Amino acid sequence: MKNKVNKNLTSFDELLDNKYGKRGAKKREEWEQEFEAFRLGVLLEEARIKLGMTQEELAEKCGTNKSYISRIENNASDIRLSTLMKIIQQGLGGHLKLTLTF
Repeated sequence: MKNKVNKNLTSFDELLDNKYGKRGAKKREEWEQEFEAFRLGVLLEEARIKLGMTQEELAEKCGTNKSYISRIENNASDIRLSTLMKIIQQGLGGHLKLTLTF
């Protein structure tokens, strides 16, 4: 069976290009930055839940409070790199690995 290309489909990148502009455009870069912050919150929440921890337990382990953990998980707070590392290392027992792309 031959694969057919559906020309009526639009990729996610094309949708973003149309709504926010191409990568490098101010509006698009703001969206990308917000998305990464959202993604970070989701990753932390998933890790915490996987370890069977409450927000309060995680906060106690890394020296912060439950409301701060909640704000991070819900993308309502900026987070310093040092605090992120504390949450990951002391709170979750993990390691932070960063990647830089151009």
